[in-house]
Amino acid sequence: MNILLKRVLDRLVRTGNLKVTGPKGSTVIFGDGSGEPVHMHIKTRHAERAITFDPMLAVPESYMDGELDILEGGVLGLMRIAFQNMGSGGIDATWSKAIEGLRHAFRRLQQLNTTSRSRRNVQRHYDLSGDLYRLFLDEDMQYSCAYFEQPDMTLEEAQAAKKRHIAAKLRLKAGQTVLDIGSGWGGLGLYLAKAFDVDVQGVTLSTEQHGVATDRAHAQGLENHVHFELKDYRELNERFDRIVSVGMFEHVGVNHFRTFFDKAATLLKPDGVMLLHTIGRSGVPWATSAFIRKYIFPGGYIPAMSEVLPAIEKSGLVVTDVEILRLHYADTLKHWSQRFAANRDKAKAIYDERFCRMWEFYLAASEAAFRWQDLVIFQFQIAKKNDTLPMTRDYMAKCEKALAMRDLGRREAAPVEKPVKPARRRKVAE
Repeated sequence: MNILLKRVLDRLVRTGNLKVTGPKGSTVIFGDGSGEPVHMHIKTRHAERAITFDPMLAVPESYMDGELDILEGGVLGLMRIAFQNMGSGGIDATWSKAIEGLRHAFRRLQQLNTTSRSRRNVQRHYDLSGDLYRLFLDEDMQYSCAYFEQPDMTLEEAQAAKKRHIAAKLRLKAGQTVLDIGSGWGGLGLYLAKAFDVDVQGVTLSTEQHGVATDRAHAQGLENHVHFELKDYRELNERFDRIVSVGMFEHVGVNHFRTFFDKAATLLKPDGVMLLHTIGRSGVPWATSAFIRKYIFPGGYIPAMSEVLPAIEKSGLVVTDVEILRLHYADTLKHWSQRFAANRDKAKAIYDERFCRMWEFYLAASEAAFRWQDLVIFQFQIAKKNDTLPMTRDYMAKCEKALAMRDLGRREAAPVEKPVKPARRRKVAE
């Protein structure tokens, strides 16, 4: 192991049990020996040099390329040691801090998410094969944080609870119109239409998600009440009683926060209510992970609350309720990782080994960030007027309870989903 990397790891790993085997076969142990052991094998000098100078990007890249293996403890264990030791301040090495500082300074340039660029960014991730997502998501294909009312919930139960939790905050009434910005695979819009007899318009930039969601609406006989469009929210002109957006705001970019909320204000009717569900930071603003930005969510950005609230205030909207969900996404990602691992051979048949290693790192590192760093979920309830909603939150709990009883009592046949096509190998954008 080169002397610079050894110095970095000596300073970083004060607690934990990390063994690192270098390209020449020698092994060095870092930490105080506490906790579950992790053993990392850096197999090439190229990977060793890269990790020395830019570990936040080079570690996942080396893992993807097979130049780094984790022989014991897995990606989650490695990220646990890293995050628990470095906290939210990053790795304590001058060159590493300088690189991360530059990424923070230039984050706005990386998030110039025009309509055309947003569409390309979405295609990089959400237009991956729907067959891939079926391998690890719940049966409703909810690709966002679940809500674990009870710690022993299954993923399906927790995702159903998430939909009830969001629906309760919208205070829906039969006959209302609902806009779903970033409608995904359609599950939330279909649920709201069935549970409240409302008309839902979903918009997405993903052709894959649009196709699946539209097929589901027809299969469930809801095509007259739920309509999905391939459209950017900035192109809309209608007005709606309610707006919901789950897992989409992370793709807006800090440059466009004001645009997002200004547009929401024009799309909401005078008595309108909006529920925004987004990943956020409990700490100060910082740059998107270099690995996540380059390979997983180009153009993406996770905001601090201090960046979101000013944009809402300037739009003239009123924040009526804020909830922070801690650790719920960590548990969601744990379920996804386990399911992905169980279906890894199928994922490899659709893509390839490098893709599978990339996806393993993405899921595990994301879980680690929610467990041991500052990532949380924000749920902002927003209205046009201060007196639109009741003065207390009791109505939310009552609605959730009623929805839970309804869901428990229903004995509907399982919805017919789009048939799974034979797996085929696909290319992944570099």
